[in-house]
Amino acid sequence: MKLLRVGPLGAERPVVLGQDGAAYDLSGRTADLDGAFLAGLDPAELGRAVAAGDLPPVVIEGQRIGAPVPRPGKVVGIGLNYRDHAAEAGAQLPAEPVIFLKPSYTVVGPDDEVLVPRGGEKTDYEVELAVVIGRTARYLESHEAAAAVIAGYAAVNDVTERAFQFDRGGQWDKGKSAETFTPLGPWLVTPDEVGDPQRLSLKLWVNGELRQDGSTEKMIFPVLELVRYVSHFMVLEPGDVIITGTPAGVTLGHPGAAFLRPSDVVELEVQGLGRQRQVLGEA
Repeated sequence: MKLLRVGPLGAERPVVLGQDGAAYDLSGRTADLDGAFLAGLDPAELGRAVAAGDLPPVVIEGQRIGAPVPRPGKVVGIGLNYRDHAAEAGAQLPAEPVIFLKPSYTVVGPDDEVLVPRGGEKTDYEVELAVVIGRTARYLESHEAAAAVIAGYAAVNDVTERAFQFDRGGQWDKGKSAETFTPLGPWLVTPDEVGDPQRLSLKLWVNGELRQDGSTEKMIFPVLELVRYVSHFMVLEPGDVIITGTPAGVTLGHPGAAFLRPSDVVELEVQGLGRQRQVLGEA
């Protein structure tokens, strides 16, 4: 099941895609794909409603696609979660997951403009798998319990200003928190359709040049372990998003490579979760 939000910023409406790719309006069932909707989401029941013709068809071609989750309560980032990325960053493999937080206002649509922040000198990209939480979770004890709280998965670009991250006092959040720094989507894809989240390819291009080409199978800490682990440090609520780390190929790991500048074009895709395209602007 693929869920998305279509329309102008602030006026998106919820939509579901059928197995044939046709779009159906969900606004008769919910005002938005918010935490309350995700907490009660039953993909099988929704699939039956689509098959029975209970949802009105809608034309979405040519319309803006918003982030599939409106204003998450929190975005939980995981750093250095791929062995090859840790190596290119010159960092030791972490003994436990590295956690940081991104403000919810950083979340934008998959094709929205990304802004180089004022004073930014080293704006970088990171293609990642995002996990969307569908049930309140605290102190989860097993991977089975972690799987039960996941509403779905999405593609995400964890945009980062490296100068703020490393050169301005060592606070990762400084480099992760600029507006537009978390393009998410285009879809939220339910777990039954994704299958094994540790078998997904991730790719990213800058101005047509392939920069990242990895797979979630190379994560240090797999998805279900991340959800379980994070729940021991903070309560996860429906609509929260965990972004699970990036493979090798970021600009940071290639001395002399050019960081992102206004007018650059970033494209990325995660297997089965859709494609993004952002044109860089300036704040």
